[in-house]
Amino acid sequence: MNPRTTVLLLAMLAAMPAFSGGAQQEEELQAIRNYCKPDVERLCAGVEPGGGRIKDCLMKHKEQMSVGCAQALQKLKKAEK
Repeated sequence: MNPRTTVLLLAMLAAMPAFSGGAQQEEELQAIRNYCKPDVERLCAGVEPGGGRIKDCLMKHKEQMSVGCAQALQKLKKAEK
């Protein structure tokens, strides 16, 4: 194996944890989309997406949020720490 190939292989291996973490976070975001969609439609219908406005709206209505949505948001919150 030549030095250039070795360096490229090491760089790819070093980046692997970053890609796997991103995949896990994407999976959690998809769960939020699935579980929270009805809540967003019901509780935050007039809220424009972007800038965290939907999340803020859901948090303002956390007492009315479905269990599935609350669990998905909690899981994402733990993963961000």
